[in-house]
Amino acid sequence: MESLRFLDHQTAESIRSDFGSPIFVYHEASLLSQAKAALAFPNAFGLTVRYAMKAYPNITILRIFNQVGLHLDASSGHEVARATRAGAGTEKISLSSQELPDDFALLVEDGVKINLCSLSQLERYAERCPGTSVGLRFNPGLGSGGTAKTNVGGPSSSFGIWKDDLEQARSLAEGAKLSIERIHTHIGSGSNPEVWNRVALLSLGIAAAFPKVKTVNLGGGFKVARMSDESATDLQLVGESVKRAFEEFAERTQRRLKLEIEPGTFLVANAGALITTIQDVPSTGPEGHSFLKLDAGMTEILRPSLYGSQHPIVTLPREDSGNATMPYVVVGHCCESGDLLTPEPNQPEMLAPRELSVCDRGDLCVIEGVGAYCSGMSAKNYNSFPESPEVLLQVDGSISLIRKRQTLDQMMENEILP
Repeated sequence: MESLRFLDHQTAESIRSDFGSPIFVYHEASLLSQAKAALAFPNAFGLTVRYAMKAYPNITILRIFNQVGLHLDASSGHEVARATRAGAGTEKISLSSQELPDDFALLVEDGVKINLCSLSQLERYAERCPGTSVGLRFNPGLGSGGTAKTNVGGPSSSFGIWKDDLEQARSLAEGAKLSIERIHTHIGSGSNPEVWNRVALLSLGIAAAFPKVKTVNLGGGFKVARMSDESATDLQLVGESVKRAFEEFAERTQRRLKLEIEPGTFLVANAGALITTIQDVPSTGPEGHSFLKLDAGMTEILRPSLYGSQHPIVTLPREDSGNATMPYVVVGHCCESGDLLTPEPNQPEMLAPRELSVCDRGDLCVIEGVGAYCSGMSAKNYNSFPESPEVLLQVDGSISLIRKRQTLDQMMENEILP
């Protein structure tokens, strides 16, 4: 069975008593530790670490990372605005977006670094911002991911300029006197460490075609071990391979390129936990399953329903049940058959009972590994459930509210009767 990472039963009960349930809890010490590890990524000629803020964009977390020297990777113009409101300078923000915002020229003037992600984006940029410097995101033809849905490279992905369109991209850039100073690639989430050296070589090969490139960004996708039987990426091991690739490129070309990486999951995944309350413990008999129904679900954690992702789940019975356990299928509170928290790995429609401590209605159930792509990527307000509150467990042990529970008035404030 899985265990709690940074909470204990008493602290979890205290947080529920003070703030209600469900509630996200983030662990500042873990955030700082992961940031330190990312900043130590081996590099040959300089490193910038950009937090992929789509993983979890709360302004408190953005400020924590800003204070320790991380830059930001934004995936929309809206995220750029959020980052500046959190206190990040525009010079520390990079934008790589499937939807180039209409005001991109103003962002360029303000100092935001833009990576163009398609030939169409490049054409629009060339028309409005000729003679400026910019970055290009390429699809190097290689993809990797925990599932097909998290793979953002290769011929089945729309992310980036396709590798075979390099000459067309170069021609468009030259025609508008654009200086291509950054090359960006990203092949997916949960990428295998063995793939990184190949990604570096492919990316450097693209950079070789653009003589003014100063920086190569390899994206993120570092594996984290949410479950106890999973293995995490060794950043030092991966980084040494990437460092050698940059050094060998410099020997061949006399060009010393700076490295950028964009971790998201790596920085925040295991720094977040969701405290929930068990609402019901129904059973479908000897031939069926015992279920735990929680007061949370896809409104807080969509990943299991979407990808078949695995999250550690720990039940905390109020009554001492000794070491008694039993298999439960854990489900959410939405009126939706797909609101499932214990699917088969990578099979979101298949039930996979978990062996958990025997528990009852009203007991706590903590879901771990929810720091990334949970609060920031969920089916918010489905069934009109309010957005859950969030707290930060600080290094000194104090607990601070960093997001209030949404009210019904807030949920409905933009609705208008004709």
